[in-house]
Amino acid sequence: MSTPLNLSRVFKLLVVVLFFQSVHSQLQVGFYTTSCTLAETIVKDEVQKAFFRDPGVTAGLVRMHFHDCFVRGCDASVLIDSTSSNTAEKDSPANNPSLRGFEVIDKAKARLEAACRGVISCADIVAFAARDSIVLTRGLGYDVPAGRRDSRSSKASDIPGNYLSRHSMSTTSLNFSQTRVSHKKKWLLSLDPSLDPAYAAQLKQQCPQGNTNANLVVPMDPASPIVTDASYYAGILKNRGLFTSDQTLLTNPATANQVKHNARIPLLWKKKFSAAMVKMGQLEVLMGNAGEIRANCRAINS
Repeated sequence: MSTPLNLSRVFKLLVVVLFFQSVHSQLQVGFYTTSCTLAETIVKDEVQKAFFRDPGVTAGLVRMHFHDCFVRGCDASVLIDSTSSNTAEKDSPANNPSLRGFEVIDKAKARLEAACRGVISCADIVAFAARDSIVLTRGLGYDVPAGRRDSRSSKASDIPGNYLSRHSMSTTSLNFSQTRVSHKKKWLLSLDPSLDPAYAAQLKQQCPQGNTNANLVVPMDPASPIVTDASYYAGILKNRGLFTSDQTLLTNPATANQVKHNARIPLLWKKKFSAAMVKMGQLEVLMGNAGEIRANCRAINS
C-alpha cells in the first residue's frame, strides 16, 4: 500500500530559495522537437493513465520533482535505487516510504527508450511529469525547458538541510508557494489549539484517541484534496490549517498579507506557482557532457 503524501509543505522553501539563487542554465523549450518528437506526449500519456488509476499520484510526481531539484540539482538522483554499498536519496527517511510515483517514471522511460533510445533524460521526464500532474489537477500549464542530463550518483547523506522532511516545522518556512494537489495525509500530530472548533471536532471523529490503525488518513485540504489551487490559503483564514506551522502564517504581518492576497486572487497564485516551478526546474542542472542519459532511471549506466 502506498503511503499518503504531505504536499502542504513540499514547497515551503520554494519561493525564498528561488529568489536568492540565480539560475544559469541554457535549457530549451522544445529541446526534443527533432530528436524525439513524441517525448512530452509519451510522458503525458503515462501520467494521465496513472492519474485515472490513482488521482493522488500527481501529488507524488510534483513532490518528486521538488525533492530531486533541492538535492544537488534537478538531475534525477532521487530515482536511483540503493545498493549494498550505498543508501540512495530515495531511501532517506525524508523520502521513504512517503515518496511515490516511481513506477510512472519507469513506464514513461521504457516507452521513450523504445521510441528514441538514449535520448531522453530521466531528469527531463520528472520535470515533464510534474508539469503534467499540475495540469491534470487543474493548475496552469507551462512550457518546460529541457536538456537536463542525469547524475551518476545518489546519496541519502546529501539530503539533510536541503528540504523539509515530514516532521519539520519552522515559522521561517511560511513564506512560500504551496501546492494543493495532495490527496491525503497520515494523522501524525495532535490537534492544534488554534484550529476552528468545528474542524477540530471533525478531525477528532476521523482520528479518535487510541486508534491503532497505522493506515488511517485524513484529507489535508478537504475543500479540494486533488486540485492545484489556492484553497489552502482560504482554509488558513478560517483557521483550518492542519498543521501548527500552517496557522503560523497568520502570526506575521508579511505572511498574513500573502495569505489574504492568495486567497483573494487565486488565479494570480496559480500563475506565480507555475513560474516558480519553471525556475525550480533549472536549479543546478547537468548539461552538455556532464552526467549521462540513463537507460534505466533506477541505475547509473554501466
